[in-house]
Amino acid sequence: MDWEIVIGIETHAQLSTRSKIFSRASTAFGAAPNTQACAIDMALPGTLPVLNKGAVERAIRFGLAVGGTINPRSIFARKNYFYPDLPKGYQISQYEIPIVQGGEIAIVSPTRGDIKVRLTRAHLEEDAGKSVHGLYIKDGYVEDGYVESGLPKGVSGIDLNRAGTPLLEIVSEPDMRSAEEAVAYAKALYKRIVEEIEICDGNMQEGSFRCDANVSVRRPGAPLGTRREIKNLNSFRFLQEAIEYEVKWQIQTLEDGGKIQQATVLFDPDAGETRMMRTKEDAHDYRYFPDPDLLPIVVSEEWKEQIEKSMPESLQAQHHKILAYGLSVQQANQLTVSRSTSTFALSTFANAPKEEVPMLSNWILGPVSAKVNQEGIDLSQRMDDLPDALRWLSRRVSDGTISNTAASSVVLNAIWAREGSVDEIIERKGLKQITDSGAIEKIVDEVLAANPQQVADYKGGKEKAFNSLVGQVMKATKGKANPAQVNELLKKKLG
Repeated sequence: MDWEIVIGIETHAQLSTRSKIFSRASTAFGAAPNTQACAIDMALPGTLPVLNKGAVERAIRFGLAVGGTINPRSIFARKNYFYPDLPKGYQISQYEIPIVQGGEIAIVSPTRGDIKVRLTRAHLEEDAGKSVHGLYIKDGYVEDGYVESGLPKGVSGIDLNRAGTPLLEIVSEPDMRSAEEAVAYAKALYKRIVEEIEICDGNMQEGSFRCDANVSVRRPGAPLGTRREIKNLNSFRFLQEAIEYEVKWQIQTLEDGGKIQQATVLFDPDAGETRMMRTKEDAHDYRYFPDPDLLPIVVSEEWKEQIEKSMPESLQAQHHKILAYGLSVQQANQLTVSRSTSTFALSTFANAPKEEVPMLSNWILGPVSAKVNQEGIDLSQRMDDLPDALRWLSRRVSDGTISNTAASSVVLNAIWAREGSVDEIIERKGLKQITDSGAIEKIVDEVLAANPQQVADYKGGKEKAFNSLVGQVMKATKGKANPAQVNELLKKKLG
């Protein structure tokens, strides 16, 4: 009998505020341990949390972007559990009334086509600290790594730099039916919050975007099976591999007559398998109750409208604008892979003749993208000069001043290097096309006279001979002859 896979995903997205959710401590990554943890983060007696307005605004922005309901009143709760890196003994989160409820993310399933993954909720919470293992003590200081010389090994430490970092936990419904769909959802969500609404930097290596996958299997039509949660997956590849292994393990266990125990598991990418971390807690195990130190979040219609007006144009809207220029869906998809690319493209297409847009698109997706990747920069860094230069270059190709080949292979590189204006570069490098039909005709006659065999081959039905003759003319003119005129003259003379 067949098995049906059921997957829901909880995503922790670090919000792009400069300070923490309940304190003024910095959220910058990479500082020395415990140098970005203030008295509030360390839960010293007498300290009280103060909510970061920027974190709330980013959560509202997310709710608007996914079509969710922004609750006019939401509350914070204390999630009680004990762990060394949680100094208060509880985590401030939201439980009964989150800031966002509902919404959806559209994805393309490899087996089911266009589907929408429903969102249950999105709530604000603080991150915990970090337990660091494998330390040793040297000269009274804790250092990373191991030494010989009989010093204590295996010492663990607590780094509270991440404690209090603002998170938006986004919880999906169990609507996904394969590892591929789960990855498609995670990528779509990532694009939405990183590229479209810009509330998270998306650095998965630094822990800014982490996924927990809840996986279960069942017979088609049967009630939901017992789920196991795979924690802290920080790459799309690990997400897929972890789910695929977990599915196989659960099916094998059930077919062997075993039972699935609800649990939290970790994925070992080296071994390619999941391993149980602890039996899974339910909500009642955390003893949630409203946090008495924090007032409810009240979101007025005016504040919501203000945030909505400040949101950048969606990539979907930019995709529609690009399609309106007559480009293919494939090109529109490539040009909207990031906000910087789509904004740059639309800025370049603006005021350009519609017939020149395909050429501009090819340049952006070809040589310009190659330069961006080569230098590791963002296209937004060239918004001041490059769109205008590309439009001017496309006009010079259209009016026959320069060939498309010379434009893309020579002039574009010079424009990128800021060597001057388009016309200055064309003049300095001697790239102007020969458009004098008399001069081109003379060279065509010379080429035909020097290549009687290729002329005979063409007249005998060999089309490749014609291309060879075109190449000979272009070579004789050092690539400066207008290709359209060369083709026209050759065809006329060859009958």
